[in-house]
Formats: sequence, C-alpha cells, structure tokens
Amino acid sequence: MDPLVSVRSDIAAALVVGGPVVGLESTVIAHGLPRPHNLDTALQMEAVIRQAGALPATIAVLNGQFVVGLTEEQIASIAETPDVAKVSSSDLTAILASSRTGATTVAATIFIASRAGINIIATGGIGGAHRGSENTFDISADLTALARTSVTVVCSGAKAILDLPRTVEVLETMGIPVVGYATNEFPAFYSRESNLPLPHRVDTPDEAARMMRIHQDLGWPGQGIPTGMLIVNPPPAENALPRAEVESLISGAVAAAEEAGIRGKAVTPFLLEQLARNSGGKTLQTNIALLVANARLAAEIAVAYSARKARSR
Repeated sequence: MDPLVSVRSDIAAALVVGGPVVGLESTVIAHGLPRPHNLDTALQMEAVIRQAGALPATIAVLNGQFVVGLTEEQIASIAETPDVAKVSSSDLTAILASSRTGATTVAATIFIASRAGINIIATGGIGGAHRGSENTFDISADLTALARTSVTVVCSGAKAILDLPRTVEVLETMGIPVVGYATNEFPAFYSRESNLPLPHRVDTPDEAARMMRIHQDLGWPGQGIPTGMLIVNPPPAENALPRAEVESLISGAVAAAEEAGIRGKAVTPFLLEQLARNSGGKTLQTNIALLVANARLAAEIAVAYSARKARSR
C-alpha cells in the first residue's frame, strides 16, 4: 500500500492481475483545451479506451494524494474550476503539502503512473526543448521523466511550438526509444510531416506491445529499469494541417508571447490559445482528434501487452 497514491478500486483490481490500464494526464483538461471542449474530450478519451477493452485512469493530485482513476465528477470539477494548479514533477511535493488540486503534466503523470504500476499513458504531445533553449535552457521535465521510468507514452510527437529537431536529439541522448506507429517520420503534432526521419517503426498494436515488453524487460546494468519509450502516432489524416501553415501560425503566436512578456508555464497554454484563434479553430479540432486517436491506440497496445504477459505466465 502506498499512502500517497489512491487508486480507484476497479483499476487496482486490474493492475493486480495484469489487466490493461491506460493512464491519462489532467493538465490537458485544466489548461490545454478551452471549455467545454476540455470536459467533452476527456470523457471521449476515456470512452474510446473502454471501447478498446482497457480501463482509463485519469490522474491528478487531490486533497494531498495522487489520485489514479478520477471519477466523472472529479474530471468535471477539474474542467470547470479556474484555479487548478499546473503540476509538473518538480511541483508534486508542494502541491501535496498544500492539499491543493493539481492537474498533472506528462512528467507528473509518468511519475504517478509508474508509482501505481501503470506502464502506458496517452497524451497529445510531449514537452521538449523550447525554441531558443540553447540560450534559455528551457527543456521540459517530460524528457527527464521519460528517462527515469519505464512508462511508455503514446503521443503525436512533441508539441509543434517546440524546437522539434533539438527535442529529438535530446530524446536520443537520454536513450529514450522513439518508435513511429505506421510512420517513418516524427510527427509534428498538428502535422503528419516534420522532415525528421525515425529509425524504428511498428504497424500494429501487437508489434508495439512486443517492443514495449522487450524494452521493459531490458533494464540497464545497475539500474534495474530501462527508460520510458515513445510511440509516436501522427494525427488523423483528415484532421492534420500542412506543416507550412502551422509554422506560419506559430511564428505569429511566439511573437505575441514575447511582446506580452509571457514566461514559464504560461507559455504553452498562451501559444495554443493563439494558434486556435488565428487558425479559426482548426488547430483545436486537430488537437482533439489526435488526443482521442492516441487514447484509442494506447488502449489497443495495452490490451495486446496484457495478452502477451498472460501467455508468458
């Protein structure tokens, strides 16, 4: 028993027998999507995970505990409460001590999922090296969290507002495998193309589950666990945007952020809001579509992984 972690009873029972469970971050609900899309999308992600045969486990910090498997009422509260804290891994101690409500980023979600025994999560895009990070050293804790745990993350690459080539380089330096799902190219979040080739690819959930199982059994000498792994899934073709169009939108949003003096954790939500407004809502629709698609794929991989584990017993 872990006194800091409260796991919903059905999820705890599934984890005991090696059943398929998919972790979900909650920052996308509190800070990533506008109302009412945030709640609708969160519930849709949970629904497609259940339809694929797995259990969704949305994660947050509530009343001084890590809560794994929010209820629909708790998800609605995070979606509708304006002052929910944005919690990365470096914030966990303070948020626990204060008993504030905290929505977890990918980094914090990876940490809590690993602590609860969940080995796969789904999100939209991970954080990474920000544009200009060679001067600011602004590199997301998501990458460090991936390097420290064996959790697999299904995503559409890194957020397009980042320096994608530098992010890919940091992932390689940290020894984090990046595997394309039905693609040979690192997705650029809103776009399917980035001109960043991938050396590894899988084309079915079972192939991904097999790679995930081998990687988690690998470990590092003296460490006992491997790094995490990224399975990158391009946005659905019918919702993807041309890379050139997105880059133009990002340039304008970054200039607006600099002019407004936006810094730190406020940068990403500000840029995403600017992109949604200046694209006439197209980036928002792509974001929602890829979130749901990634949740579905993560569930399919989790089911295949669970079946592989059961066959090996």
